[in-house]
Amino acid sequence: MRLTTLVALLTAAALAPSAHAGATATASKTCSIGDQRSYGTTYVTAISVSNTSCRSGRSLIRAFHACRPGKSGKCSSVKGYSCSEHRFNKGRISYDSNVTCRKGSKTVKHTYTQFT
Repeated sequence: MRLTTLVALLTAAALAPSAHAGATATASKTCSIGDQRSYGTTYVTAISVSNTSCRSGRSLIRAFHACRPGKSGKCSSVKGYSCSEHRFNKGRISYDSNVTCRKGSKTVKHTYTQFT
């Protein structure tokens, strides 16, 4: 390869926009809960959001619990978000649940305890 060709290729590579140039990573952040009982379930115990605000996350969580038909109900879609839920620590009087709701790059996660 000729030296002028090599220099031209290296210059072009240096001036070309990086594949990562427009991408900015937004770390997941933990949100304050406020009144644990204000979400329409027994207790919300943790909230985290990514690529959205804590205020929007709390609003979505309230809508999620309003969508659930009763204590044992589930809600798979709310406000354009697709939601999945994993229930654990199931007992006669209560269960805990991890919920993840996604809409594009936006993610809202929360954990709650429901007394049955």
